[in-house]
Amino acid sequence: MSRRMVLILTITCAVAVGNIYFPQSIAPLVADGLHVSADSAALVVTATQVGYTAGIVLLVPLGDRIPHRTFLVVLLSLTGLALLAAGCAPALPPLVAASALVGLTTVAAQIVGPLAAGLVAADRRGAVIGTLLSGSTGGMLLARTFSGTLGEWLDWRAPYLVAAVLALLLATVLAFAVPATAPGSRQSYPALLAEPLRLLRTEPQLRRSCLYQATVFAGFSAVWTCLAFLLTGPAYGLGAQAVGMLALVGAATMFCTPLAGRLVDRRGPDPVNLVCMLGVLVSAVILAAGARGGTLGLAALTVGTLLLDVAMQSGMVANQARVYALRPDARSRLNTAYMTCAYLGGSAGSWLGVQVWSRAGWWGVCALVTVLTGIALVRHLALRRSQESPPRGEIPEGRVVGSGSAPAP
Repeated sequence: MSRRMVLILTITCAVAVGNIYFPQSIAPLVADGLHVSADSAALVVTATQVGYTAGIVLLVPLGDRIPHRTFLVVLLSLTGLALLAAGCAPALPPLVAASALVGLTTVAAQIVGPLAAGLVAADRRGAVIGTLLSGSTGGMLLARTFSGTLGEWLDWRAPYLVAAVLALLLATVLAFAVPATAPGSRQSYPALLAEPLRLLRTEPQLRRSCLYQATVFAGFSAVWTCLAFLLTGPAYGLGAQAVGMLALVGAATMFCTPLAGRLVDRRGPDPVNLVCMLGVLVSAVILAAGARGGTLGLAALTVGTLLLDVAMQSGMVANQARVYALRPDARSRLNTAYMTCAYLGGSAGSWLGVQVWSRAGWWGVCALVTVLTGIALVRHLALRRSQESPPRGEIPEGRVVGSGSAPAP
């Protein structure tokens, strides 16, 4: 796969993921523009996220049934039309409905991953996955900043209209740039929907990757959910804007995930997973020092969140490389199972974080991160011990056949 194609697919990931997050920055402008309460305007954000979750479950499996080029063009075209409808909405109810449709159809990034995994050589798969993930991270961060600035300058409709133009332009580009691919399955739609559950039962490597990502992402979500409570509380007394400024530190992951992908290509996913888990544990220790407040505490939060972001995203590169290597004919269904487990873990982590915060404060949240990551680490180390002397003729579970990866140490 050429660098030009990687660039186009990376931009596609950035635009698709950005559509999920840019409404967060303009919700107050929506409230003012449509003369509704802030709580009511927040339904726009909720509808987009709910629609995105539904899209992962209901649409992404079709990536194994419909040719990738056709599917991407249709998805981006529908997203562009939904964004246009949202930007022209006369009241809140049609805006919420259009936002749900935006979320449902803006799953192009989850189709691009399996597409790229099939187009690239096995020994470059990790590097390409890391680059695509850097695009998704950049889209998430830049979309919030861009939409907030544009919305303040013009009004809340402007970000929707600009995003619509970008989506429709990308649909046109992909129609000519993406090579033709043959679908990997002829199964019916109901069978495709049921397949992710069957894959979870039959593919131990998939279950392992889901466990790693769900637990680490749960800890990540707990930290970022409770960070606002800490920064706006008595220890710091800062405004909510401080959380947004701290989140910009995560932009460093845009440069780290391609590096992690190259390491996966050279060493395999298991060593990268191990380093990332240890990185999360170290970040929990550093973050715990943030409970003291003051300049030193804020420095600890900055360093700790940066390490947490890099470790979580780099681990995701390793997990996706392992998953995509399992069944070339079922990559979209594998990705559906993987991403659903990851998001369920993140949702559970947010809820657990709030419960722990209310009882044990910031120290408890950091301990929760340690426990969650420890679950994955214990599983990982136990697997490594079992691989030291596998039964004769059995392929060690840590080795991903056909991925270009080396055996796990």
